[in-house]
Amino acid sequence: MAFRGWRPPPPPLLLLLLWVTGQAAPVAGLGSDAELQIERRFVPDECPRTVRSGDFVRYHYVGTFPDGQKFDSSYDRDSTFNVFVGKGQLITGMDQALVGMCVNERRFVKIPPKLAYGSEGVSGVIPPNSVLHFDVLLTDIWNSEDRVQIHTYFKPPSCPRTIQVSDFVRYHYNGTFLDGTLFDSSHNRMKTYDTYVGIGWLIPGMDKGLLGMCVGEKRIITIPPFLAYGEDGDGKDIPGQASLVFDVALLDLHNPKDSISIENKVVPENCERISQSGDFLRYHYNGTLLDGTLFDSSYSRNRTFDTYIGQGYVIPGMDEGLLGVCIGEKRRIVVPPHLGYGEEGRGNIPGSAVLVFDIHVIDFHNPSDSISITSHYKPPDCSVLSKKGDYLKYHYNASLLDGTLLDSTWNLGKTYNIVLGSGQVVLGMDMGLREMCVGEKRTVIIPPHLGYGEAGVDGEVPGSAVLVFDIELLELVAGLPEGYMFIWNGEVSPNLFEEIDKDGNGEVLLEEFSEYIHAQVASGKGKLAPGFDAELIVKNMFTNQDRNGDGKVIAEEFKLKDQEAKHDEL
Repeated sequence: MAFRGWRPPPPPLLLLLLWVTGQAAPVAGLGSDAELQIERRFVPDECPRTVRSGDFVRYHYVGTFPDGQKFDSSYDRDSTFNVFVGKGQLITGMDQALVGMCVNERRFVKIPPKLAYGSEGVSGVIPPNSVLHFDVLLTDIWNSEDRVQIHTYFKPPSCPRTIQVSDFVRYHYNGTFLDGTLFDSSHNRMKTYDTYVGIGWLIPGMDKGLLGMCVGEKRIITIPPFLAYGEDGDGKDIPGQASLVFDVALLDLHNPKDSISIENKVVPENCERISQSGDFLRYHYNGTLLDGTLFDSSYSRNRTFDTYIGQGYVIPGMDEGLLGVCIGEKRRIVVPPHLGYGEEGRGNIPGSAVLVFDIHVIDFHNPSDSISITSHYKPPDCSVLSKKGDYLKYHYNASLLDGTLLDSTWNLGKTYNIVLGSGQVVLGMDMGLREMCVGEKRTVIIPPHLGYGEAGVDGEVPGSAVLVFDIELLELVAGLPEGYMFIWNGEVSPNLFEEIDKDGNGEVLLEEFSEYIHAQVASGKGKLAPGFDAELIVKNMFTNQDRNGDGKVIAEEFKLKDQEAKHDEL
């Protein structure tokens, strides 16, 4: 871990180094000037550990004579004094005075000459037989036998996986010294620290302290300096011989060998088909990080996510995770970053993030699909079947594959009426209504390329939606042969033009033509194509006969269909 650093201090004044005289140490406490005197001016509420002989300590001090004159101070050097206790590296009085101290404890110590520099003093600095006063603040304690200390103060109820060697993790931390001084924080940078564990990318103590953590767990890891930055510190913010305390919250965990995982599957009882590569899916999802942070949701947009699968339209992990799903299925897909958005991330997805998608499959189809027809009821007499040109009246319920109702003629209280094969309904419905008899009930499933396509119908039918129609045919009026809008039900009069031209002036106007055709239909001698506007049909028939467009038809213009194949009128 790269932390900002600390300037090494100049060599400390040798005041506190002992060239010990060997006198027996009196008991520390309050007493005469001939004895060591200790005043505990501040003791922290929590004191999990005190100094023992053999410990290494880091402390600040101010040294003065009884008259208040300062002779030395670690503060002036902007560096703590770092030393082993009880190993002869300090004057005897300081060796004794430090024992039993807590980190952040402050002591005022009076050391008599016999426990300091005695009758010799230190030339030019400490006069002979000087009583020394020290105002001491302890900042750090450790021992060469210390190990990494771990205190877990929060662990999530569910812990399916813990950090192992070679895992890649993303975590937040606050880094402090034992006295609580903050030296670094990922929170301040608003970016997690991302690293492999157990392969030497971290200081040894952090490598060890992270092992066994769960995503969501919070722990305090205390690391002695020989498992951190040692005697030299990091050359920036961390001084030499400093114990480090990391308050760590694990956000993410994966291994480069991980594949996707499928969890919490809820599969509907009826699953007639599962998705395959090349299918087109519509699904809802919530996308979160492993710590539960939401980064995207189709629900918030009130629109499904629609895509082909197995063809690289989505991240590789989702391409794989969406295979084998049923319509209506819910599942959780956990995607490691090398199958997601990688080291760079995307938008509000951090780099190297494990992604969790909770999906609900609404529908899917394949571009090669045709319609599906299931007949639920046929009457005993089902001999007359619908065909192109027939006029049909039917009821239907229209829904999506997930059961969402889109429309219903039953709710409207009236039938839907069309001429089959005339383009009045989507192609899939036109196909689904063929060869159906009156009274029959069937379900027709229509893929979007035979329905309303990618665009759908704004506010009514979603784009790329598979449609389900439950249909009951109520009435069928046989249509005319293909290409005809009017036919004769018997022999055609050889004097047809004269019959139409009632006033015998050799000219037939639209009014005469229309009156005659309607009379033939009324008498049963002729038939107009059902389901269309009768007046429009008659007008088109007249226009086709009026070949010169002068608004009247004469005998030379008048022809039957078998006489003029290009026209459909007679």
